[in-house]
Amino acid sequence: MNTRSWIFTTLVAALFSVPLQAAEAARSVGLKTFAEGFVSPSAMVPIQGGSMLVADQAGTIHVVNKDGKRTDPPFLDVRPRLTKLNEGFDERGLLGLALHPKFSENKKFFVVYSAPRRASAPPDWDHTMRLSQFTANADGASAKPDSEKVILEIDKPYFNHNGGTIAFGPDNYLYFAVGDGGNGNDQDEKDKPRGRPAEGNGQNLQTLLGKILRIDIDKGDPYSVPQDNPFVGKEALPEIWAYGLRNPWRISFDRSGDRELFAADVGQDGFEEVDIIKKGGNYGWRIKEGFHCFNLADTRKPLAECPDKGTNGDPLIDPILEYKNFKAFPRAKDAQGISITGGYVYRGKELSGWQGRYIFADWSRAWVKPDGVLFAATKGGDGKWSWERIIPSTHAEGLAFYITGFGEDAEGELYLLTNGGNSVSGNTGKVIKIVPN
Repeated sequence: MNTRSWIFTTLVAALFSVPLQAAEAARSVGLKTFAEGFVSPSAMVPIQGGSMLVADQAGTIHVVNKDGKRTDPPFLDVRPRLTKLNEGFDERGLLGLALHPKFSENKKFFVVYSAPRRASAPPDWDHTMRLSQFTANADGASAKPDSEKVILEIDKPYFNHNGGTIAFGPDNYLYFAVGDGGNGNDQDEKDKPRGRPAEGNGQNLQTLLGKILRIDIDKGDPYSVPQDNPFVGKEALPEIWAYGLRNPWRISFDRSGDRELFAADVGQDGFEEVDIIKKGGNYGWRIKEGFHCFNLADTRKPLAECPDKGTNGDPLIDPILEYKNFKAFPRAKDAQGISITGGYVYRGKELSGWQGRYIFADWSRAWVKPDGVLFAATKGGDGKWSWERIIPSTHAEGLAFYITGFGEDAEGELYLLTNGGNSVSGNTGKVIKIVPN
């Protein structure tokens, strides 16, 4: 998500933008409300019997049964553990949820949330992002609130660019997406230096900010680092799996095929991108944004040239796809939104012909108006990816909500996590299933 300074420019973009003129996906899907009454749902995972656990950014996790009924009281309530959230827009809160691969046996699950700044953090920093383990009760319908085990804490200089997705990979290790620390351009405010390195956090291997991390939560205390992590034994933090990211807003593993790890990285002003994350990969931020050379002096005008390697000597890896952001391209026909939201590769059975397509979204085409956009990306025979906009038959006039994330059920069917406002307040948050037309 992006900061309040965007309000004016994104409003102008919304007023003057034109629809995409390229071929758009056939209206072969619809959207159906599955569950509602949330503030701003941030993550969803399946549990036994077709039920779901839905995490709400405001700080609660609820069980939702297969009929969409939300149970009360919450499965877990971490609101007393959160830092104080803004009354309006905020990127902090309860951001990640993942079940242990053996959850049915050990009842362990993991959450990421924004805790108050810990005492060891610099006094002018904003908060501490905390990865914790909890244990559910034997029936799996509620958690033990006193079972928290803090696994990892990352101090954040600003309130934004947190990332926060956690997911277990096919290797049963936990992957953790972390934003670059916040503010803009991977820089500190000029009058408020907060220790950011000259090259930015994304390119610096001595910080966990701007990275994808990979840890083993079944060994060590509170965790261990897998010895095949790419930077083990080097002048770098060993938890790092990949780097050069700005604000990876939702990562997911393909549950089939090559089990690839997809990450949607929110851009600064010009381009939104999707990456396939590889071991040790450098994804370019802040040298590049999307396929383009980032211009620190004028973020809306890419440079003609830039290095093809980072400060550590690793080659920069381009995304598999990008689209233009309204902030830099308010009148462009191929500008699609202002903040990408990552999704999943579809592996369900209900949507005929959609197998293997990566379904993702943009949070909204405008800051002040809920106007999310849905996309599908397809890998061609030549290995290149193309994407198209999806216009659901049930919402031909547009999606009147912000798309905060995606969920995947046990059968591989997909759900949108949405909010009717751009703040962590109210009860307009919904879980919406993508269904056949």
